[in-house]
Amino acid sequence: MNSPGILIIDDEPQIRKLLQINLESNDYKVIQASTGKEGIALAANHLPDLILLDIGLQDISGHQVLKNLREWNNNPIIILSVQDNEADIVSALDNGATDYLTKPFRTGELLARIRSAIRKNQQVDNNSLITTGSLKIDLIARTVKVNDSIIKLTSTEYSLLSILAKNEGKVLTHQYLLKEVWGKNFQYETQYLRVFIGTLRKKIETNPNNPIHIITESGIGYRFQ
Repeated sequence: MNSPGILIIDDEPQIRKLLQINLESNDYKVIQASTGKEGIALAANHLPDLILLDIGLQDISGHQVLKNLREWNNNPIIILSVQDNEADIVSALDNGATDYLTKPFRTGELLARIRSAIRKNQQVDNNSLITTGSLKIDLIARTVKVNDSIIKLTSTEYSLLSILAKNEGKVLTHQYLLKEVWGKNFQYETQYLRVFIGTLRKKIETNPNNPIHIITESGIGYRFQ
């Protein structure tokens, strides 16, 4: 089995070196870029399985690099940045980032996020059955089961759950979910979304107050796992 390739785009040599050591010790093939332009070129030439992208690059904003990559590259892109304000995180996720970690990050958590992102990306796109624990979602039959018992969902609840499930492991922002389920006019009705998430949790979670499937990313959105 070929080792997954990871491209690091970061202008800090010590960060690139640290990442390279940790990634190569976990059997990943690593290539590096110190600028946004170099990163875009390497991504096109090598087609890495995953990209680690710093937002604060010297030559081009990491946000612009992300937008450029997302015009043609659908592989996972994880943002690594010292910028931890909500606006930056939401902007990156809305522009197509798979995940976002702030520096300094825990190596174990980064590796877990990388494994999850690559695994989800390798799944067959037309897989109609999503199973996680006791929860089963059949995208063709449009049915949801918990412990093999059918759960009755409204059309809107099902649409929301299916979007989350199709993007398993990825943080979806409030604005993205509202736009996809209810339309552009509802992009900022976060309280509306919160109510539906609460209802979904009551129907699919064993303990809605301690959910294991629909996880809140505070101030940003939700992640399905």
